[in-house]
Amino acid sequence: MESPPIVSREEWLKARKELLVREKELTRARDALNAERRALPMVEIGKPYVFQGPDGETGLADLFEGRRQLIIYHFMWVPDADQGCTSCSFLVDHIADLRHLHGCDTTLALVSRAPLASIERFRHRMGWTVPWYSSHGGDFNYDFHASNDEAVAPVEYNYMDKATLEGKGLHFFAQNGQDGHGLSVFLRDGERVFHTYSTYGRGPEVLLNTYNYLDFTPLGRQKHVSEFPHHDSYDGEPGACCSHHH
Repeated sequence: MESPPIVSREEWLKARKELLVREKELTRARDALNAERRALPMVEIGKPYVFQGPDGETGLADLFEGRRQLIIYHFMWVPDADQGCTSCSFLVDHIADLRHLHGCDTTLALVSRAPLASIERFRHRMGWTVPWYSSHGGDFNYDFHASNDEAVAPVEYNYMDKATLEGKGLHFFAQNGQDGHGLSVFLRDGERVFHTYSTYGRGPEVLLNTYNYLDFTPLGRQKHVSEFPHHDSYDGEPGACCSHHH
């Protein structure tokens, strides 16, 4: 990418103030959209989902760790390599100190359909401490459309059925046995658990702070999300990549 044109301070300030008007419009629009998201209706979860964690078998309500809100990131797994997707790993690298979320009565956890032993081995390799559970053998990933298997449920990803996905050229997400990434939000009222929100595709992109920083710069993002390797691969060969992440 070429560098921006060189102008006088006065010309720069004029252009900057014009952009500031647009930035403020976007901020107000984002605030309004966030309010609409918070006002979405919710659906009660009746199915008794079972997960495997470091402390053994656990249910969906237990994943809240006693808090009212739960954010689950649906982490894609690469079965052939038996490791986490590079793009999902790139996102998890951005997860900050969870105590700030906990202070807002909110728990964050990862869920993958990989066996727990594989998850624990990869988490140790990456040095992550965020809670990570296995839904291996259960319906959770399929019910929340983070995995596709027509023997379990009709193919759906990002609120599109198989025909729509294929029509848009998104064959990767229409494949049987394929994971997709996403984020789902739940609210707890005593022992009752409600699903309030799910987003897929570029929806969770706001969590990629490397992009948020680079968006301030003239050279911009420079790389597609699939081009970022596992963080321990910068001095070696990149790991398996989910090249169709978006």
